[in-house]
Amino acid sequence: IFAQALNASKLEIWSDVNGMLNANPRVVKEASPISSLSYQEAFELAYFGAKVLYPPTIRPVMEKNIPIYLKNTLKPEDEGTFISGKNEDDTDRITGVTSLQDISIVTISGVGLAGKKGTARRIFQVIEESDVNIILVMQGCSEQSICLGIKTEDSNKASNALSSHFDFEIDRKLINPIEIENDQSIIAVVGDKMKSQVGLGGKVFSALGENGINVTAITQGSSERNISIVVAKKDEDKAINVIHERFFQKAVKKVHLFIAGVGNVGKQFLEIVKLQHQTLLEQNQLELIIVGIANSRKALVDENGLSWDKIEQLKEIGNDSNASQFVECITALNLRNTVFIDNTASDQVSEQYAALLGNSLSIVTCNKIVGSSATENYNHLLELAKTKNCHFQYETSVGAALPIIKTIEDLRLSGDRVHRIQAVLSGSLNFIFNTYDGSSSFVDVVAEAKEQGLTEPDPKIDLSGLDVRRKILILAREAGYIKELSDVNFDSFLPDGSMETPDTESFLQFLSENEQFFLKLYSEAEKAGNSLKVIAELNEGNMKVGLEAVSADSPFANIGGKDNIVALYTDRYKDEPLIIKGAGAGAEVTASGVFSDLIYIVNR
Repeated sequence: IFAQALNASKLEIWSDVNGMLNANPRVVKEASPISSLSYQEAFELAYFGAKVLYPPTIRPVMEKNIPIYLKNTLKPEDEGTFISGKNEDDTDRITGVTSLQDISIVTISGVGLAGKKGTARRIFQVIEESDVNIILVMQGCSEQSICLGIKTEDSNKASNALSSHFDFEIDRKLINPIEIENDQSIIAVVGDKMKSQVGLGGKVFSALGENGINVTAITQGSSERNISIVVAKKDEDKAINVIHERFFQKAVKKVHLFIAGVGNVGKQFLEIVKLQHQTLLEQNQLELIIVGIANSRKALVDENGLSWDKIEQLKEIGNDSNASQFVECITALNLRNTVFIDNTASDQVSEQYAALLGNSLSIVTCNKIVGSSATENYNHLLELAKTKNCHFQYETSVGAALPIIKTIEDLRLSGDRVHRIQAVLSGSLNFIFNTYDGSSSFVDVVAEAKEQGLTEPDPKIDLSGLDVRRKILILAREAGYIKELSDVNFDSFLPDGSMETPDTESFLQFLSENEQFFLKLYSEAEKAGNSLKVIAELNEGNMKVGLEAVSADSPFANIGGKDNIVALYTDRYKDEPLIIKGAGAGAEVTASGVFSDLIYIVNR
């Protein structure tokens, strides 16, 4: 007021911040000062929560075109923010993003609103007489609903007044009962240069959608200076961050990782993240931040990212936790660009997938349990990922890093149909039967495979054939067949009584006591010039797994070490199958496959 009355050449406002920032620094750590603003932009940002400037301050100086300088008392040499009749910034992007909390959405809807003159006037009059301020107004062109954004503290007052005023229409079902949606926030995207800028709104909403943020309501004035978006209060900080990242942090994309499992695969995955961290940052402008890590008993979480020292001390300094508590912590943090990594073979972890996907959190897993669970559960998770706009990647659940699932998916998308699959799908079993020749006991070969990280933590799972049965079931489902684990025919290659052993130690002891059983299998195959392979087969929906003696001219005969091989017979590959071959087991290759799935998600 004084600046206007004195016809001042400028108005300086000094505070403890460097002018007006493009986001709330308590919400967005990367918030930065805005060098130039128009009066209108400053008013919008101040109205929607930017505390450095009081909205009524702007009008008197704007009338006389007096520029405003927002300066920092503690750093007077800093540029601060210059406010005038025009934004002097030469970039074509939004100016800032801010928010209002504790908002309720009042909805008046019903067929009786359409074409009814005076209804809007009645609504606004009732609200005015109730001494309630309207922050936001939205109406669809069908005229069947009007939504008002008001402060939550006024919601009951407004609802009661509207219900009383429209009781006649409500009784006759011309208008629906007044609806109140509490716990909402308004996100305001502000900028003069938004006007006529094609695709800007799309960038805002795609950023929100990619992070699973539901938009309750939208409004934009004809000036195109402000897009106001209503979201759930729990998503407010996340929404501000994803919009800010999309428009102001193009240099580096931050991805927040929560990792379950630090065993053989988990340790190797962490090594790859550590090794590639700087390369991804410098060459791909991608920063992987490990926010949480957990084993079956302990968890560590730090919203700002865990140091490598802390990660390595999980067992010593981690908090007591289980899979459910770990996932509850992840969903409560609600960070943008979150990916959950499952490096376990745990059903307790896989049981949490629905909660994660339901909160629009992407998953990368090498865990086979979900992919081979009941069809209903498997389809439910796929549908959740689709409807919640997130990713569910499980390539490494079959064949480690080999692109088997992706190949089948691409074949089907191109119109091909898979009729038959023949495969060696267990790198651990292939290693065991390739290595065993009677010179060392069978149980010693199994122990060697376990030591190399080729088997599951419990090798009984591998030798029971369960691991291979799960894998062929997953491939059958990817090929379009609706099947259950019980549909896989299995011929056991273990001596009777093996699976009745109570634990791993007694199981290995039982194998040792039955060495002659395995020696006989090997000797008979070797005498005939054959080699032993555990082969899984899908043939027009029929599945089987068993130990076979294959001849020297078989494509499966020369599969050495821990390799896998998959032969796909399709409409296009009828006589000569499409062959995928390579290392199919081992912590290092599995971890590399998990990492590849992660990068696939990030790049999408």
